Amino acid sequence: MTRTTFLTVAACIAGAVGGFALLAPGVLLASKGVAPSSATEIWVREVGVALLALAVISFLVRRLDDSPGLRAFLIGNAVLQIGLFPIELLAYQRGVITKLSGIAPNTVLHAVLAVAFITYASRIRAPRPAGAAQARPAA
Repeated sequence: MTRTTFLTVAACIAGAVGGFALLAPGVLLASKGVAPSSATEIWVREVGVALLALAVISFLVRRLDDSPGLRAFLIGNAVLQIGLFPIELLAYQRGVITKLSGIAPNTVLHAVLAVAFITYASRIRAPRPAGAAQARPAA
């Protein structure tokens, strides 16, 4: 899969999940076995807006040439996926999330996306940004 295709798919996933979180937070929470409340719905909506923003950014950068900025974007997304990976697992283990079916797809998705973002970031061949530290020659 090309990086352009991957980022398009990632944008669609983030957009769909973000839109769902923003427009139907109670349904999303219930699918995980969490009783919706005003507070949890606010936080889910906030996450929805953040995901929609990432969807837009992913879509807009999908055709960019290799650059340090694109590499940074891909690495940042990998960090996000790696960071999200254990959160729902721990919530399930602690009984906060009660439906395994509500977290299994996310857990797999976070792992796959993390690997893909790291893979595409590692393939970028771009010059160092201006002012980046350079290796000193051995004396």
